Amino acid sequence: MSTIVDTFIAPPCSAEIEILYEDEHLLLINKPAGLLSLSGKNPQNLDSVHYRLVEDFPGCTLVHRLDFGTSGLMVVARNKAINAALCQQFSQRSVTKEYSALLCGHLERDEGIIDAAIAKDPARFPRMTICPIQGKPARSHYRVDARFFQQGEGGTPLPLTRVALTPETGRTHQLRIHCQQLGHPILGCDLYGGLLMAGAEHAPRLMLHASALNFVHPVSGEAVNVRHASPF
Repeated sequence: MSTIVDTFIAPPCSAEIEILYEDEHLLLINKPAGLLSLSGKNPQNLDSVHYRLVEDFPGCTLVHRLDFGTSGLMVVARNKAINAALCQQFSQRSVTKEYSALLCGHLERDEGIIDAAIAKDPARFPRMTICPIQGKPARSHYRVDARFFQQGEGGTPLPLTRVALTPETGRTHQLRIHCQQLGHPILGCDLYGGLLMAGAEHAPRLMLHASALNFVHPVSGEAVNVRHASPF
């Protein structure tokens, strides 16, 4: 069995967490790109969404996470009971999420489904891999919003596709590896080919943003449908 060693050290993140809504039960936030959701085991990776929020909201816990490079919407529970209630919604897949992303190249189809099981790849940590035998089922929908060219470094025109991504399941790196599987990795994705297209190596960040989140408030029972526009 191979030993997994996490050598990643997160660079300092000066961007602030934007609190979009708060009540006595939960918070809705906009996470900046370049900030860990949870502090890592390495003391150099102390800064995180949870580390910052717990200072002002003692007892708060994360219900779900976003990758380090992903920005956008997160719901944060302010106590254990709310965490349990929200986690149940996530496990029952009654929570729906939508992401905005820029993909390398121009997709042919206007919409589609990526159905590809995902497993850990211990030999290439932290990467995941597509594995129909050992992987957990994973399914994502995509819808093309625009195809365009963007001026890259040195004047290279980058063919890009803006898509809305809706994951049915919540596997680690699901959208990133599914887009690679589609043949159009997310621009700026260092793990799954998003820096390989000519001119893409200078992408300032992972172009993935959690833009919509829909769930039921665990106390009021009201539908919560929040949107946050992509910053790219």
